[in-house]
Amino acid sequence: MSTLGQAYDSPIKADSPSKYTVEKGDTLWDISTTFLDSPWLWPEIWHANPQIKNPHLIYPGDIVSLVYIDGQPRLMVSSRGENGRTIKLSPKIRVMPGDSAIPAIPLGAVLSYLKGGHVFSSEEQLNNTPYVFAAKDGKLVSGTGDKVYARGDFAGQNIRFDVVRRGEQIVDPETDELLGLIGIDVGTINLSRVREGVASMVIQDSKMEVIPGDRLVKQDASGLVTTFFPRAPAAPVEGIVTANLNNAKKISRFDTVVINKGERESLRQGDILAVYRKTQDAYDPFTNEQVSLPSERVGLVMVYRPFEKMSYGIVLSAKEDIEVGYILRSPQP
Repeated sequence: MSTLGQAYDSPIKADSPSKYTVEKGDTLWDISTTFLDSPWLWPEIWHANPQIKNPHLIYPGDIVSLVYIDGQPRLMVSSRGENGRTIKLSPKIRVMPGDSAIPAIPLGAVLSYLKGGHVFSSEEQLNNTPYVFAAKDGKLVSGTGDKVYARGDFAGQNIRFDVVRRGEQIVDPETDELLGLIGIDVGTINLSRVREGVASMVIQDSKMEVIPGDRLVKQDASGLVTTFFPRAPAAPVEGIVTANLNNAKKISRFDTVVINKGERESLRQGDILAVYRKTQDAYDPFTNEQVSLPSERVGLVMVYRPFEKMSYGIVLSAKEDIEVGYILRSPQP
């Protein structure tokens, strides 16, 4: 195994292990980094063993091995641990639940933005959503268990809604285009009935008090996607770190950033973008010229929730603090 990764174009690290046993708390990014110089190349060398149930999912106790198939390096699950194993119990077969599979990234850092964090693509879309306008007994603020009243189009809608409040407006720093209006997650609410254009609703849980003007968004029944694989974008992309959702000037590892590119630019969950410092100039006293310094890569961001015109991304690595305005590009090995 001492010669692994020595080939000029091999994605495998020179000191890559021949196998790795997955541990609780690992992420797919951690394991990718163990084997690969460029972790986003994982999908290109992943070999899904068809003899293993759910071969794309990896569980604690599984052994990931580096093998060669037709002379090309491949990573595969060579042995399943207890969590990923199908256990035969006569007369039934019990399959371990998929939620025990390791996630691609530390989900705790992004869970609130995966479950909530609605983004409206325009003022019109925001204004067309149902809204709370009053509460029982004339309350100005309401909480869990309270009844409130709403207006809007509830035809064919679900019973359960997310309550969101208008938040920050995201504008493209290059074109001044409105990329989205962030909806702050307030809570969840159930529709009881609609009569004479007024919906009676009961607040199921609230992170903050519900007030008139809060918007109601139909909950997404598709569930959370947490098994995406880090990968390079399908087409070259160049964007900008547009905002920091953690409301700090400096951006660090596992912070969520807003990217001024989205689904219309074909960004997908799992796409990796390299972060570069803003271009800087330096004065050359020998020629009396201002010279643009070479851009330097300072981190990596993974898109985990793309919207129409913008995306949320998590900082997976940072050599230094990242700032709004830094450049994002498709990564190079």
